[in-house]
Amino acid sequence: MPKDIAQYMYDETAPFIFMGYDHAISIAIFILLAFTLPYYAKNYLSERHQHILGSAIGSMVAVSYLSWVVLEIIGGTYSSKLHLPFHLCRTANLLIPLVLIFRSYLAYEIVLFWGLTVIHAVITPDITQGFPHFHFIRYWLSHQLMIIAILYATFVYDIRPRKKSIYISFFSLLLFLLITIPVNLVLDSNYFWICGKPPVDTILDYFGPWPWYIVVSAFLALLHFYFFYYFISFIANRLAKKT
Repeated sequence: MPKDIAQYMYDETAPFIFMGYDHAISIAIFILLAFTLPYYAKNYLSERHQHILGSAIGSMVAVSYLSWVVLEIIGGTYSSKLHLPFHLCRTANLLIPLVLIFRSYLAYEIVLFWGLTVIHAVITPDITQGFPHFHFIRYWLSHQLMIIAILYATFVYDIRPRKKSIYISFFSLLLFLLITIPVNLVLDSNYFWICGKPPVDTILDYFGPWPWYIVVSAFLALLHFYFFYYFISFIANRLAKKT
């Protein structure tokens, strides 16, 4: 592997510390952009420039995953057990451009709830490297920026979920789970953390042992989907009354 690629992908001199300086600053930047970026675009950009900015955000989210795969291939360390898009956030990363560039409503219905549920991964990341490591930046773009992208589509493009969107997204989640199970069996992998919990401390540690944490996660995901639907509907109604 070229030395420069190895340095940014595997150098362990910048370890990630939960709620350390890097983590706290990244959350602060995320919160700031989550509020200010959609507000600025909605109120100060033309529709054309809104789409240009949205397309750039969507592309960055997808590239955050794809760039990692490309670097692994270049470095000769690509593995089908580790780098395929069978983790939920990776598939969501690839769906985001369909929403922000092509304004696909079906993609929005699916990724809206998938992506917003990723907020837990923002609080308890499953990474081991801190800033400015490549994986830290990639993780920020693929998780925090993905949530910002969803908020952008909702409040700048004015795309809204239906009540039916909850079930479309949830059954898509179950289908994703069913597809990933045989993938794991064939590849001897652990995509979607179906075969075991992540190697670092995450919120899954509070959901019981295998396989119960999968059942608990699915139930909580559905509750989250309902919460996000009503929360977005509430915010959207409040904003409509002000205009």
